[in-house]
Amino acid sequence: MRTLTKVWAAVAVMVFLLAGCAGMPKKPDITVRGDYSSTKEYISRLARQQMKKHDVTGLSIALVDDQKVVWAEGFGFADQANQLPATPETIYRVGSISKLFTATAVMQLVEQGKIDIDQPLRTYLPEFSIKSRFADATPVTPRTLMTHHSGLPSDLQKGMWTRQPEPFRNDVTLLRDEYAANPPNFVFSYSNVGVTLLGHALEKAAGRDFAAHLDESLLHPLGMSHSSFSQVPDHSPLGAKAYRKGAEGEEFPLRDLPAGGLNSTVLDLARFMQMVFAGGRAGERQIIRPETLAEMLRPQNADVPLDLNFRIGLAWMLSGLGGIDIRNAGPVAHHSGATLYHRSQLITLPQQKLGVVVLTNSANGGGVVNKLATELLKLALEAKTGIKQPEQAKTAAGEGSMSQDELKAYEGRYATMAGVVGITKKSDYLRAEVMGTSLRLVPRPDGLLGLRYSLLGIFPVSLGELNRLGLSRATLAGREIVKANMNGQELLVGERINSLPIPEAWQKRVGEYEIVNAGDDAILIDRVRVYQENGLLLVEYGMPLFTDRRLNFALAPLSDSEVLICGLGRGMGETIRAVKVNGEELFRFSGYLFRKKQK
Repeated sequence: MRTLTKVWAAVAVMVFLLAGCAGMPKKPDITVRGDYSSTKEYISRLARQQMKKHDVTGLSIALVDDQKVVWAEGFGFADQANQLPATPETIYRVGSISKLFTATAVMQLVEQGKIDIDQPLRTYLPEFSIKSRFADATPVTPRTLMTHHSGLPSDLQKGMWTRQPEPFRNDVTLLRDEYAANPPNFVFSYSNVGVTLLGHALEKAAGRDFAAHLDESLLHPLGMSHSSFSQVPDHSPLGAKAYRKGAEGEEFPLRDLPAGGLNSTVLDLARFMQMVFAGGRAGERQIIRPETLAEMLRPQNADVPLDLNFRIGLAWMLSGLGGIDIRNAGPVAHHSGATLYHRSQLITLPQQKLGVVVLTNSANGGGVVNKLATELLKLALEAKTGIKQPEQAKTAAGEGSMSQDELKAYEGRYATMAGVVGITKKSDYLRAEVMGTSLRLVPRPDGLLGLRYSLLGIFPVSLGELNRLGLSRATLAGREIVKANMNGQELLVGERINSLPIPEAWQKRVGEYEIVNAGDDAILIDRVRVYQENGLLLVEYGMPLFTDRRLNFALAPLSDSEVLICGLGRGMGETIRAVKVNGEELFRFSGYLFRKKQK
């Protein structure tokens, strides 16, 4: 459940991957048209090298050319303790790739006249309601749920990953006491909650259980015999165990089934891609009409200014930054996925009828599945069509210039997915503090700011692909933003935040906090600290299942009892409240209650 706004986080991580390209296998010099052998050989070497480097335990991969699986292989172990190898038949948790199936099943109901995706969600879920500060907002619709433009909170974290999850249908009840983060169609903001509600609406319209309906309407007709929607991982002999840095871990059950509850294999997901390449057909059965599939792959958000030129279809991501930015091959439709431990990537080139899926059972394998999927697809494209990716133009960072006023205009603090980033002006460049790391932002000839990093402030270090990334500022929809540009693809990186008066009530709440209603949940957030710094009210926290780094975000006080999380995008714009429970003051956020620790 990755976002496209984590550019700053990627920058910080790249700083510590100084030997990222060391020992990389040599790519094949010549690719013979129609022959994938050299591609498979190279990707196999790359997979082993990347798995060793990043301590990935098991991984499976499949390459689809129209209606054929031209390559499928497993690497490493599905179960290391019992020395069971990963194979194309290994069953993984595929995370948010599940959303493609939920959306496809909804569009089947559209064809049957049971759902109109532009009607208010309450047409199908009359019990749906959420608090809102946006008086003139349009209704939440199934379309806005599928495009992540509903304005709903990103997650309901309490009970999301837990040993005894409640039914996902309860999300609609839990939302009644939450606030919308944005009005619909204001900005792309990834929401598991939204897709879970979509699955609930599907159940109501179809008149039967979600998992049973998905099995009968999609999985079984596609021949996906080893796939199922389930709150729990697959525990059959084919099911992959879960790992982090080589150590086996517990993959908790997931409440939000429609958003991420699919168990599947690379071979089964290959069947899904084959259906897409066949215009919605699988064998003799029309799973979905060609015109419906075309609508799912059509950009839906061209009129949303804050989305810049990022594009999304109905559940399908249609833009990418970096490796997924495959050129001269038509639309690139893709979706990644992440659970507590499993990582996945599925990328298709619908015009070329080429697709790849990579699944792993290792929490530290996210970058690996992305790299393998994109490298495999680029080489397969060349083998099938002769289309080679253009050589990357070298960016002459530091050879441009900006006036002192232009540089000064960037100064300030920005809310990003990597936390609060501070930018200060130096003599002829800017300095950005990103997750404890200092970067130079240096004017380029194209008017953008390039990234530079020096180890110990002395030794210049290449940031790899991020050397091509350029930053600029803009004002859109009344928001001052910084955006990233790479090869013409633009993405929102952060929003400028300004100091606001901090009410005395919130000044008194500075301190450390602990969750008091965690139950048997997987602990996603810990070591929470509220503090003041340079006129801002901030929260610092840990996410032990995802990173060893401390993260933070800025708060905008609305009253003595409510603050907003500053920024645009996933998790931002959401509300934290001070509430009384049995006479005790607690913080409430995303279903969790936080108590201030006593000194």
